[in-house]
Amino acid sequence: QVVLANFQNPQGLQQLGETAWAETFASGVPLLGTPGSTSLGLLESGAIEESNVDLTAELVKMITAQRNYQANAEVISTADTITQTIINIR
Repeated sequence: QVVLANFQNPQGLQQLGETAWAETFASGVPLLGTPGSTSLGLLESGAIEESNVDLTAELVKMITAQRNYQANAEVISTADTITQTIINIR
């Protein structure tokens, strides 16, 4: 059976990442219970959670990586051209 947790002071939880939290002295001990009991909320079977990915930030990262790749490819091409020029001078 799934167990849900709530805290006396949810604002006292320590954020570990985008969606991860840790108990602290300020948050108090977790209050455990089954879904639907007290004020813990319900679980919905078959529900689909929305993505928690920041699509805009990921697209910016992808474009940045693509531009870095293109710049590095241009450096290699330029180095190859310079090497060929030096070889032809001799």
